[in-house]
Formats: sequence, C-alpha cells, structure tokens
Amino acid sequence: MTVNRTPPPPLNPPERLLMGPGPSNPDPRVLTAMGMNPIGHLDPYFVELMDQTMGALRGVFQTTNHHTLPISATGSAGLEAIMANLLESGDSCVVAVNGYFGLRLAELARRAGADVRTVEAAPGDTVDPAAIEALLVERPAKVLAFVHAETTTGACQSIPEMVSVARRHDALVVVDCVTTLGGVPLDVDAMGIDAAGSCSQKCLGAPAGLGPITVGPRAMEAVRARKQPPATWYLDFGLLFQYWGEPGGSPKRAFHHTAPIAAIYGFHEALRLILEEGLDARWARHQAAHEVLVRGLDVLGLSLFTPPAHRCSTINVIRTPDGIDEASVRARLLTMGVEMGGGLGVLAGKVWRVGVMGHNAQTARIEQFLGALDAALRAEGYSA
Repeated sequence: MTVNRTPPPPLNPPERLLMGPGPSNPDPRVLTAMGMNPIGHLDPYFVELMDQTMGALRGVFQTTNHHTLPISATGSAGLEAIMANLLESGDSCVVAVNGYFGLRLAELARRAGADVRTVEAAPGDTVDPAAIEALLVERPAKVLAFVHAETTTGACQSIPEMVSVARRHDALVVVDCVTTLGGVPLDVDAMGIDAAGSCSQKCLGAPAGLGPITVGPRAMEAVRARKQPPATWYLDFGLLFQYWGEPGGSPKRAFHHTAPIAAIYGFHEALRLILEEGLDARWARHQAAHEVLVRGLDVLGLSLFTPPAHRCSTINVIRTPDGIDEASVRARLLTMGVEMGGGLGVLAGKVWRVGVMGHNAQTARIEQFLGALDAALRAEGYSA
C-alpha cells in the first residue's frame, strides 16, 4: 500500500442544530474560551484554574465534596473511574437496569471484579426500590448503582427512595447523572449520593471530552481501604488527586497526565454560565423548553414513549409513527442542518431521541427543531 502524503482538505464542518441525546450546541462563550492562549498543564495559572473549576463544579453538583473534578476523558471514563476505584474483586454490587446505560453500569462493575446483581425494569419504567431492598436483605452489597435519567428510554429514576434503601443496608450510592446534571434538580449532598458521574457535552453545555465526577467522604474512605490498587493507572483516584490536589495539600501538583487545557477552558466557562444563570432558573428553563417541545409534538400528532410519571425534561423519546422510516426522517433532517438521535437496543428503529439540553433548551431552538421535523415528516409522506 502506498503511503499517502497529501494533506487533507481544510476543516469546514457544517453548522448543525444538535437536538440528539448529546452532544448539544455549546454557548458561543464556551467556544471562545477554548481558543484562548494555551499554557502548560503545571503552569501556576492553570493550577489556579483547576481549583476554580473544581469549586464551580462543586456548586453545580451542590456538594462540599473536595474530590470533585472533570476527568480528562469522556463521561463514560468518569463513571468507569468511580466503579474501578470503589469496587474490587469479591465486592458485591447491585445495579438498577432499565436501559442500555444501566447495563453499562453493571458491566463496569463486573470489569472491576465485583459480583454484580441486577434488578431490571421494562423500557420506559423505573426500577422499584422495594425490589432493590429485597436483594439487599438477601445479601448486602458494597455499592448500589443506578442511572438518574436513562438516555435510551427517557425514564427518570427518583433518587431519594433509592438512597433510603441503600442507607438501611449500608451500601454506597453511585449515580449516573450524565443526562441530568445542569438540567434537572440534583443535590448531591442533600440527597445523600456518595459518588456521581456526568459528562461535559449535554446539559453542562461544553464540548465532549470531559467526565465530571464527585466522590464523597464515605466513598473515599472505601477507596482508601482497598486491599489492592485499582487495575487502572490512568483513572486511579490516588494518582489523579496528587495532580488535582488533596484538601489542605501543597499547591504544587504531581505530574499525572497532560490535561486538555483548551477543554478545561471551555468547561470552566460553561460552569461560569450555569452559576451566573442560577441553578433554579436553569432547571426551570429546561422544563419550560421541554413543555414547548411536548406541545409541538402533540400538534404534529406525535407522542412520547415514556409514561408521564417517569419523564425527564432533558431527554425526550418520541414514538415513530406507523409506516414511517425513522432513519429516513433523521437523514432528511440532517440535510436541513438539524440532528436528532435514533433508538438504541430494543427501541432501535422504533423511536427518536431528542435532547433539550444546555444552550439548546430555548423556545426559539425548540421551535426551529419542530419546524424542521414537520417538514421532514411531510416529505416522507406523513400527515397528522
């Protein structure tokens, strides 16, 4: 094979309204921040920026947990870091599963060496806390893990009841809040969550590439009590926090990895935007945008897959009308500069997934999406 030495063409990405399950469009301020002067990852200014970013992220998670940072990898890596550090061979873990991402949590726990038991619910439903309690009565577990909002089905699991069950049986609570942090009410400390992981590219409003996590005192105590170091070097909390800093520690940081400077700039600005807006106002904005979407879908004769009692404002799963090729509609939308997601797992080919997240949780953007969807459906022969 001949080696190609021809340079590729210059970048010219199309402009898209990203209304899928993620990524969402960042605020222009975030993109501007990412183009600022690069500096070294141990530069005194960057160390100060790390501390500011951790502090702002605590504000968004609503926690005093020192161990709160954006992992230099996607949200999947942040959740893997939590499971890999909390669990080791022989530990017991119970996972609530009502879609693909619950299954992923269970797989992360298995790969950490844990004995994993699952409680499953049908797509669109949530897991019954009583079923979790029955498993914990039968045999205790070190960790109870579940997804706050299942991105494949749009179902939102209530957190307080799950935490109450875990506390009665002395289990640590791990929450995947990838689709909710920054868009749906979440208070880590008040709710009693021990560890939580999210992502940068959804409701937080930054590009993909960072995995924000928070790890509380009970969880860190379990990490320090491990019999063996975690199998992962890159995601080892003991090493990561030598770089990001321990409470009361030296401002001098130990090298661990080269942080993605531009990504941290953008993430820092995204957190600034959230705290400037205020969490209550931001949650209300996401809910209002969701309601605009639901009303518009009703006009189009479309309905949500998720039962009303379990719906999450930030991820909306829409039933595909009979006789309509869902992939053709998505492809047609893309030619109009609008993206939405298809179904995953058992819902593949049956639903569309629409994110109402971050900068896109605005009436004007929702109406732009609805207009494009209407046009695409009509072009495919659909009428309400």
